Amino acid sequence: MAEPAQTATGTTVPAHKGGEFPPFKTETYPAQLFWLTITFVVLLLVMWRLGVKRLGGAIGERKGRIDSDLEAAEAHRKSAEQASADYEAALAAARNRAHGLAGDNHKRIQDEINAAKAKAEAEAQDAQAKAEARIAQLRDEAKGHVTNAARDAAMAIVTRLTGDTVPADEAAQAVAER
Repeated sequence: MAEPAQTATGTTVPAHKGGEFPPFKTETYPAQLFWLTITFVVLLLVMWRLGVKRLGGAIGERKGRIDSDLEAAEAHRKSAEQASADYEAALAAARNRAHGLAGDNHKRIQDEINAAKAKAEAEAQDAQAKAEARIAQLRDEAKGHVTNAARDAAMAIVTRLTGDTVPADEAAQAVAER
């Protein structure tokens, strides 16, 4: 037996038997290896049963979530493509409608311009005809005045040269002959 050891305070502590740490004893290695193997197998089976199921469930859940997210993304992509196609179709229809309206407005404005031109030309021709009639009237009046002036001048010339008075009818006939 080992002797009790004394501490600094003067108390005695009983000593251990054997003096070696049990896992380091070479006589117990086969038993330790046996129990290590059994413990490892038991832990491996427990982990296989519980851990693999949980891990498989987590992986399956994650795969399912990823698949559903991919399906949702594909549905959103198709929806976006459809919305884009609808937008393009609506835009093309609006452009065609705008071009049609612009063409109609251009035609309407051109018709209004042509009508205004025709009206202005008619007014101009009417004004020109009135002006030509007035000019013809003034010309006739001027010819009448010139004829009267020539008649009066002929009568005055004859009276001055010969001293005889010429009747107005004869003077008018003489001017008309010339």
